[in-house]
Amino acid sequence: MFTEAESARPMSLNPRPALTKSAYVYEELRRRVLTGELIQGQTLSQEQLASELGVSTTPMREALRRLAAEGLVTIDAHKDARVTSLNAEEARSLFEIREQLDPLAAKLAAKRRTDVDREAISAALESVEPLGGSGDLDSLLNHRAFHRSIYNASYNAPLVNLLEGLWDKTDRYRRLSLETHPDSPADRERVRREHTTIAEAVIAGDARTAEKTMRKHVQGSRGRHVIDTFES
Repeated sequence: MFTEAESARPMSLNPRPALTKSAYVYEELRRRVLTGELIQGQTLSQEQLASELGVSTTPMREALRRLAAEGLVTIDAHKDARVTSLNAEEARSLFEIREQLDPLAAKLAAKRRTDVDREAISAALESVEPLGGSGDLDSLLNHRAFHRSIYNASYNAPLVNLLEGLWDKTDRYRRLSLETHPDSPADRERVRREHTTIAEAVIAGDARTAEKTMRKHVQGSRGRHVIDTFES
């Protein structure tokens, strides 16, 4: 719960920037949507959530507007808010975009990575694991961090921004796919190999292998599998 007293605490030697009330609400609601605590189609009572989080309705409205801009919630003409429902059309559109953009980012990263990028990619690879059936938030964040380390090494800001903007939506579909069709041990080993090959290719400057493996990785991804879930 966010309280006024928290903002008055002494600063540490390495303080984390204090969140505004609207930012706090945004982060908390975003977490709940991405982890499935707030399910697709669920109506959100602004008054109830504001009371639960210890804020007024003003920062709640601001947070919901941010989430609406990201496509995670929908606000209708009567100002009612609900968690955006998942659908086959969006799943397919997200997959089609990532099938083109992720390989491009990997190819550019292999050509442009610096020593700092090599270290960041290696560190991210050590933490990432194929997503388990629960799709817990830590696993999703580590997965995102690995791909972000590749994206950042492309040094193409518009491309990075596009991919980052897709990630929250894609994670919701990943979770749905994991819940309905968990990976087999063979699938998990395949994903582990692909992550390793992508990282090693980018670090070594092998643009062709980085691009090819990333495309294969996306084509076998949770984003692709969830399309079959809707169409079955």
